[in-house]
Amino acid sequence: MTRKSLRRHFLKDKEVKKLIQEFSRRFNLQLTEILEKDSIEVEVAEVGADVRVFLISGRPLLVSLEERLIPSLVFEELFRFLPRVVVDSGAVPYVCNGADVMAPGIVRVEGNFHKGDIVVVVDERHAKPLVIGEALHSSEELRKMKTGKAVKNVHYVGDKLWKFIKEIS
Repeated sequence: MTRKSLRRHFLKDKEVKKLIQEFSRRFNLQLTEILEKDSIEVEVAEVGADVRVFLISGRPLLVSLEERLIPSLVFEELFRFLPRVVVDSGAVPYVCNGADVMAPGIVRVEGNFHKGDIVVVVDERHAKPLVIGEALHSSEELRKMKTGKAVKNVHYVGDKLWKFIKEIS
């Protein structure tokens, strides 16, 4: 993800509407309500064939990875609506290096979700978002698990996407 290969352009109104609909379908939330705006302007930064960063009102809030829409780790307004997986301090260095979240490192699960849903992984001490992940089990199953992988790490603090987002912000 280098600036050389970066292409940026504003989305047309029709494309913005499609993005808002996809967001609503994916997260069962209204993007304009979360951002407290009636209308939004969206610029897209295309990095390669399968990564697009959507800058909404100048902020890189959403990412399309291989055609899958996820929030970036700077989309703090959204995190209060998403389910959380809270990990202990021993898990932090591992997940911040890209490791998937393992059941023994989970302190608690907040909210309800299904397998495949997007969750935010936060640290126990400061509740800082560390990872945007994909649940490998439902919240109900996760609360009972003692071993095994629990959440697939999709985007984490310090990854290439994180650094790119910081660079274009």
